[in-house]
Amino acid sequence: MKISKIIWHDEFVDKNIRKHNVEPHEVEEVIFNTEDPPRFFFVEKGDEKGEDMYAVMGRSEAGRYLRVYFIYKVDQEAALIISAREMTDTEKKRYEKK
Repeated sequence: MKISKIIWHDEFVDKNIRKHNVEPHEVEEVIFNTEDPPRFFFVEKGDEKGEDMYAVMGRSEAGRYLRVYFIYKVDQEAALIISAREMTDTEKKRYEKK
């Protein structure tokens, strides 16, 4: 999967900050991290062709373990960010085993 850009919708940005205390720059740090590459997972088939839901687990530059859900738009090589939150302890363990 190649992600060239991030698509932000204000409603999702506001929710991620308010509910999960995750800033947009942290999401970008996770997705584009080359030193500690993130792990991508298929979540579910989308309603539209070429727009499936994925999750990514990775670390921000500050060391936060985050899980980000997004719709991958194949035709744009873009990730439409839906949600971002801290990983659970179980997710952190699974991520560290990579």
